[in-house]
Amino acid sequence: QAHMVESGGGLVQPGGSLRLSCAASGSIFPISDMAWYRQVPGKQRELIARSTRFGSTHYADSVKGRFTISRDNAKNTLYLQMNSLKPEDTAVYYCNTDGPIDHLWGQGTQVTVSS
Repeated sequence: QAHMVESGGGLVQPGGSLRLSCAASGSIFPISDMAWYRQVPGKQRELIARSTRFGSTHYADSVKGRFTISRDNAKNTLYLQMNSLKPEDTAVYYCNTDGPIDHLWGQGTQVTVSS
């Protein structure tokens, strides 16, 4: 059964950068539109960036110009380059299909932006 494994999170100072990775098992990745989501305690999970299977990208206003989503279909891997990080970017970050599939949610990776 397919699932996602996110990695690359950590503690970073405001203005810093991180690169997240999402390794997808199974065969759905190359044919799927994929997305990065994030969630803070007490709030709903929000979609912040999406990548269509053809490579088009779209971003939430909150991250536009700072985050870049990319994918390597040969490696079944989704990436999120995060620059100019702000304290409000602190969250657990997840990947899933665009239009998430429940059983694909992984554990996520924690990103903490703090001085």
